[in-house]
Amino acid sequence: MGKPILQMHGITKSFGNTRVLKGVDFKLERGEVHALLGENGAGKSSLINVLGGVYPPNAGSIEIDGNQVDIDSVPTARRNGIEIIHQEIVLVPYLNIAQNIFLGREIVKKGGIVDEQEMEAQAKQKLSVLGVDISVTTLVKDLSIAQQQMVEIAKAVSFDARILVMDEPTSSLSDEEVESLFSIIRNLKKRGVSIVYISHRMSELLEITDCITVIRDGEYIGTVRTSQTNQGELVQMMVGRSLSNFYQRTYEPTEHVVFEARHLEKKGVFGDVSFQVHAGEILGFAGLIGAGRSELMQAIFGSSTYDSGEMLIDGDPVYFKNCADAIINGLALVPESRKKQGLDLLASVRFNVALSNLGKISYGSIVNWGKADTLVSKYIDDLHVKTPSLSTEVSSLSGGNQQKVVLAKWLATNPKVLILDEPTRGIDIGAKTEIYSIINELSKGGTAIILVSSELPELINMCDRICVVHGGRITGTLQRREFSQEKIMHLATEEDQ
Repeated sequence: MGKPILQMHGITKSFGNTRVLKGVDFKLERGEVHALLGENGAGKSSLINVLGGVYPPNAGSIEIDGNQVDIDSVPTARRNGIEIIHQEIVLVPYLNIAQNIFLGREIVKKGGIVDEQEMEAQAKQKLSVLGVDISVTTLVKDLSIAQQQMVEIAKAVSFDARILVMDEPTSSLSDEEVESLFSIIRNLKKRGVSIVYISHRMSELLEITDCITVIRDGEYIGTVRTSQTNQGELVQMMVGRSLSNFYQRTYEPTEHVVFEARHLEKKGVFGDVSFQVHAGEILGFAGLIGAGRSELMQAIFGSSTYDSGEMLIDGDPVYFKNCADAIINGLALVPESRKKQGLDLLASVRFNVALSNLGKISYGSIVNWGKADTLVSKYIDDLHVKTPSLSTEVSSLSGGNQQKVVLAKWLATNPKVLILDEPTRGIDIGAKTEIYSIINELSKGGTAIILVSSELPELINMCDRICVVHGGRITGTLQRREFSQEKIMHLATEEDQ
């Protein structure tokens, strides 16, 4: 292939006494899509932050086109043709597409006046090259997540990026949007752009990448050609062992109806939604992004309202004015976004788990922190949360361990009904296996579980029944013997069957 565009040799990085990278090697060829794979906490983010000039390495070297370079800042990385598109989109919502692409390097006319017309013309050309057809005067706040990512890519390419890092680019995209992104990636490859691709979705990696490098516990494990590997080999490289029972499920639902929704409606969001969930049952909710599943779950939990319909718990009608009412009545919701809705990232593990359980650990307005520590420790131990201490800031934990903290927070309330909205999104395969095991144990213990997921294999392997939602309505409910991806997708794309 000739000289690699990028070589990282023996990259070491420590934060205090913690070594997060232990002599990692990484090589990227021109026009290659190269996956960086590893469990949460393996060191992937640290490695790309070293490459992008966010962190200086403690040891090791970086070569671009065979020449050693010292990447000591983000501008230095940019001058070397390196751009990183982070998982969290960082565009300015109230500026339009063209203004975002040229933010901080606006084109100006004589006299220092910003040349909006020229910026719009150039922005249009940059989007056109990627095959994206969106008006460049559209405000970013009016774009879908997928469209915002296209703008991020156009902005990165506008810096003449030769090395583009994409960190979990499909975590919030529908299947159709993923295909659009893959089309852009193939277009970039043809133009000679080299891409470092980070994702936990094995099917994506096997489809779009040329090579896969695995790191584990901060160490380089190996690099394989995508065409010569498989999921089993990659999992073993990632976790150091085979995950023969990836999905863990013991089917023991009862006849007792714990929760029932009857004709729930919220105008313009969802309508005529009726379903039951039994003790020990896992009831799945499938549907495309925007189908209204999360909005329905938030209304059930009392974090938003609905216009009509009723809910029953153990056969008794209930109405929740707020989330506190739902918790008192035995409901818990693990929300879609752990960072935005599920956790206070700057607070401790102790604080986050205790927050939903103040009634158990308080006397009046005074919190008994000794009692709190006993409660929190039990669930942190039960869920095998890896944390240095209960006082550790949640933001410093890996994604999988953050998700377990959210689960601990709600399991400590002893819910009758547990709603899980995308519980394994953005976490690695090892952490997924542990969470599936936890879900299975809860169902065996009689908890009624509602599982909302965009991952069809997850629903098919974990659920007793699956409700499929399209346009805010349940278009069909499948029994376990009827499960197939084709049937689910058919119901997810048709309003009336």
